[in-house]
Amino acid sequence: MPVLLKQILSVSWIGLRSIPQRPWLSLATIFTIATVVTVLLAFLAMSEGFRQTLTGGGSESVVLVMRGNAEAELNSVLIRDQVALLNSAPGIAKKDGAPLVSPELYVVVDGKKRSNEAKVNLPLRGMNSEGIALRENVTLTQGRMFAPGRNELVVGESLLREFQGFDLGNIVRFGASDWKVVGIFSAAGSVFESELWSDLAGVQSQFNRGSTVQSVRMRLTEPSAIEDLRAYIANDPRLNVDVVTEKAYFAKQAEGTSDIILMLGWPLAIAMALGALAGALNTIYTSVATRSREIATLRAIGFSSTSAFFGTLTESLLLSLLGGLLGSILALLFFDGISTSTLGSSFTQVVFRFDLSARLLLNGAVFALVIGFLGGLTPAFRAARIPVASAFSDR
Repeated sequence: MPVLLKQILSVSWIGLRSIPQRPWLSLATIFTIATVVTVLLAFLAMSEGFRQTLTGGGSESVVLVMRGNAEAELNSVLIRDQVALLNSAPGIAKKDGAPLVSPELYVVVDGKKRSNEAKVNLPLRGMNSEGIALRENVTLTQGRMFAPGRNELVVGESLLREFQGFDLGNIVRFGASDWKVVGIFSAAGSVFESELWSDLAGVQSQFNRGSTVQSVRMRLTEPSAIEDLRAYIANDPRLNVDVVTEKAYFAKQAEGTSDIILMLGWPLAIAMALGALAGALNTIYTSVATRSREIATLRAIGFSSTSAFFGTLTESLLLSLLGGLLGSILALLFFDGISTSTLGSSFTQVVFRFDLSARLLLNGAVFALVIGFLGGLTPAFRAARIPVASAFSDR
């Protein structure tokens, strides 16, 4: 083993042995860093969970057609003639000779949160049987599917979990109409589970939308067929529409809210980290002060200033790493997997779970080590500059 490494390990061991001499100061540093890491991981898990919920429902083989320049379904309107033209478009997969096309209407209805009875906007989607077939991993877990021509609802499991009044068999009132919940469905935790589904004609009638829809979903024969579809749309002036893959659409929808969550989380974590940095500085300065004579003695018998620097820095990094590990454990215990909802881009609630992945835990550990490195840097320089003569001075 190189001499310098042996010296660094020796100085580090002296520093670690001195930690019990200042337990409360060391524990305060660990808990402060743990709090910072926990808060940061909570925001990261929230952002990741929201993004996964939206992008998890998207497919490269399914395209979404909306009015030109419409950013979301709520801003789009398509008329019957446009839907008919889209039914004849090239590159669309067929089943039993019929194109897999689903015209859909997306309207906003009232709901209440289970936790505090706060009023919220919920999405009600009107569609036909092809619309259900176009969505992957959809399973009816209770009851049955809605019947055409009736005011019947099927409810996503995520929506049922967060909002009251949508249990199987319940009668729900939207405006002047009553709707009966006849089924509950799951969709592998995707954004579709945050929706209410019903028959397209019934939603059009009850919400006075005539024959208009807001989007058309279509399954492609293969992902590359989207170029044929775009060429077809561009060559027909009656089709003033945009086409995008479902996956790309949800990815774009996720960006805005996910970025806002991160814009709130990182500044808060950095502000708290400054406090943790001050705590780390105080702890390591105290450690250096109590060990100054020992460090000077080591210098006197041949230890280099480099070993004093890195040995002291190791102590700061260790305390920070312990704080990071504690913060990760707390985040896993209190945040990972919890369910909540927030307002999505269509001004309706999206239900999602916090997702604390291994990648995010690694980010938390790195952030803790950065705090430890910055907090230990100045005290480490001080340790490296302790004069050798201090080993022979009287206290």
